[in-house]
Amino acid sequence: MQPEQNTHIFTVSQLNRQAKELLETYLFKVQVIGEISNLSRPASGHWYFTLKDANAQVRCAMFRGRSQYVRFNPKEGDQVMITAAVSLYEARGDYQLIAEGMAPAGEGLLRQQFERLKNQLAAEGLFDPAWKKTLPAHPRHLGVVTSPTGAAIHDILTVLKRRYPGLPVSIYPVAVQGKEAAPQIARAINRANRDGLCDVLIVGRGGGSLEDLWPFNEEIVARAIFASEIPLISAVGHEVDFSISDMVADVRAATPSAAAELVSPDMRQWLQRFALTEKRLSSAMAQRISRQQMLLQQLHKRLRHPKDQLQNYMQRLDRVEMDLSAAIKRRLQQAGQRQQVLQQRLQQQRPDRKLALYQQRLQNLQQLLHKNMHQQLHDRQQAFSLQAQKLHLISPLNTLSRGYAIVQNAQGQAVRHLADAPPGTSVRARVQEGELVCLVTEHIAHSS
Repeated sequence: MQPEQNTHIFTVSQLNRQAKELLETYLFKVQVIGEISNLSRPASGHWYFTLKDANAQVRCAMFRGRSQYVRFNPKEGDQVMITAAVSLYEARGDYQLIAEGMAPAGEGLLRQQFERLKNQLAAEGLFDPAWKKTLPAHPRHLGVVTSPTGAAIHDILTVLKRRYPGLPVSIYPVAVQGKEAAPQIARAINRANRDGLCDVLIVGRGGGSLEDLWPFNEEIVARAIFASEIPLISAVGHEVDFSISDMVADVRAATPSAAAELVSPDMRQWLQRFALTEKRLSSAMAQRISRQQMLLQQLHKRLRHPKDQLQNYMQRLDRVEMDLSAAIKRRLQQAGQRQQVLQQRLQQQRPDRKLALYQQRLQNLQQLLHKNMHQQLHDRQQAFSLQAQKLHLISPLNTLSRGYAIVQNAQGQAVRHLADAPPGTSVRARVQEGELVCLVTEHIAHSS
């Protein structure tokens, strides 16, 4: 038989390898529910089994690194849900599942519901630490929401009796498993908040399977816990158990007993603190009494007889009296001196004396005025004579008295040059006694 053109030819190994790659790529992780059969547990610690339902089956393997974390002991016929990777065993060409986790089928569904509700409430912020309330340091009244006949209430009361027997406890009885448990738990939490008696609440129960603890994973209980105004401790199951209630509550306790320890101060520690406080108080009181006694002794030494105190007061009174008398005398003396000064000033301010002073001052001013006037007049006369002398020195008349003459032409203008009086013109020559009328006949120039 000839191979068709454009057809790739595989070896068996190549085909199985490619099929394995396809399965692991496109069906990477699956969850499968089925019944266990052909369960084999060799000494290696690996598990090999078949998972089947009414119509089909598939081979499965779970290696020791994963099987050791399975929390129950699977056996033939168990309905389980496995989380697995799809693969292929190349040596035989067998399609198989490599299991990574296993849980009873019912528990597996509950786990899915748990994760779905956890993610929803986390997105709404119900787990946010900002909403967590602080537990009271010294509770006044404890409320417990649990079964009245279960181990949890017994453990809580036992711890309280040992650590803090005086703490009042109110029990809100509820069912802690079954369909009615979640609504009862939610109503009890709401009722405790309405009552207002308690300042701290414990909500929980003892250990059990996931189905037994499921009421504490219900949404109605989670929202009641979140709405509680009373600080609330969730104590569900054992230490390894973890519920939605634990995530929403203000505080999570690993067990109901641990929750009781969280809310109850240790009586023995309190008694030790009381004893230490009493010792400190006694010591402080003894020291204070000792200090007061020493102070009393000092005051007793300082205490004086009333007679001595009276004598001191009398001496002080005499001294004050003498000081007062001396002060009065000084004040009277100062007043007399001031009166004399004022009288002298008054005498100086008498009108008749001031009038005589003013008249004398007026006479002095008049004499000074006359003197100044005569002096001013004399000074002015001297200055006038001096100016007249200076004026006479430069007067033309004074020049004429020395034999000079002032020559003027017919127009009355002074003749300063020969050209001002041509020959044939008449001029006037003014001398000291009068004027001469002259006829110019010729010019005679003098060399300078």
